[in-house]
Amino acid sequence: MAEQNSDQEQGAAAQEKPAATFALQRIYIKDASFESPASPVVFTKAWKPKIQVDLNTRSQPVAEKNFEVTLTVTITAKLEDQEETAFLVEIQQGGLFLIDGVEGEQLRQLLGIACPNMLFPYIREAVDALVVKGGFPALALQPVNFEGLYRQAQQEAAKQAAATTH
Repeated sequence: MAEQNSDQEQGAAAQEKPAATFALQRIYIKDASFESPASPVVFTKAWKPKIQVDLNTRSQPVAEKNFEVTLTVTITAKLEDQEETAFLVEIQQGGLFLIDGVEGEQLRQLLGIACPNMLFPYIREAVDALVVKGGFPALALQPVNFEGLYRQAQQEAAKQAAATTH
């Protein structure tokens, strides 16, 4: 009989716990920059660029249950033969997310993996639009494995923590 009451109490406690909530509230561009320091001369040269892509994510609480995640991409295209910068694009794509009932590692994973995955198609489109409007051929960013990047960052942080304790 005591076993039945315990099971019923646990079932009631599970029912009282609110379900986790994860919702995208808004997507916006925080900052966008396009520079073509060598134009118009760059358009008279053969287009064989070396393209460097730097990607970064950042998250911060904004209000109760609301978090801002910012995905930043910086792309530098240099002419292969001269190391002359053809263009430089930097975009900060922001997203406001409602997250409730999630804590600890699960919250960090949402902010570091799921949110950037949702923002990536928007930043990809913004990069392409700016590059094309700058007079250059379309540039489609390759897909990004945010889970892999998150795991790699965790491993590096663990290594640094271990190195500082020794």
